[in-house]
Amino acid sequence: MQSIALIDYGSGNLRSAEKALVKAGEALDGARRVVVTADPDLIARADRIVLPGVGAFAACAAGLHARSGVTEALEAAVRGRGTPFLGICVGMQLMASRGLEFRTTLGLDWIGGEVRRLTPDGAAFKVPHMGWNDIQVAAPHPLFEGLGADSPMYFTHSFAFFPDDAAAVAASVDHGGRFAAAVAHGNMAGVQFHPEKSQAAGLRLLANFLDWRP
Repeated sequence: MQSIALIDYGSGNLRSAEKALVKAGEALDGARRVVVTADPDLIARADRIVLPGVGAFAACAAGLHARSGVTEALEAAVRGRGTPFLGICVGMQLMASRGLEFRTTLGLDWIGGEVRRLTPDGAAFKVPHMGWNDIQVAAPHPLFEGLGADSPMYFTHSFAFFPDDAAAVAASVDHGGRFAAAVAHGNMAGVQFHPEKSQAAGLRLLANFLDWRP
């Protein structure tokens, strides 16, 4: 049975992410078990890892590091063993080198770059960026299999991840300026939007992640 570790570090939004992962898995062959956990041993042994996130970068980083052994387990599983990883919203942002929300806070530094406040060009584009937007896939990737070239996803955020290497941007979105809607590198991927709130398109992306074999 495939195990999916959904990391609990006090960031909230776990229940909706858990339900969406379970629902996405039901459409696939093979048994899957979603475990909400902060147990380093379970994380290290998981077949898939999902890091959600809601709120401020610094608070989420502090919450993650406060869970004994969790960051070490993530490093061992994701970067050591090559476990497929998906970061959602701030969970994606934590993959960056640093976040600039309120103060400079170090991230996991899995994909070089920084998280900084959105500065849209035009008064019509509000911050927080909240609502439905089409994402534009930059290059073919298994996460986006079966999705249209422009797929609507649900966003709610004020900060975005700007990778150092443009090749890390798997999909982009335009909100008074273009920025990363998704990043990917090797066995690691992250999405700025909330697939668990993005209806059929979001469920398809989660199902693709559960079937992904990087």
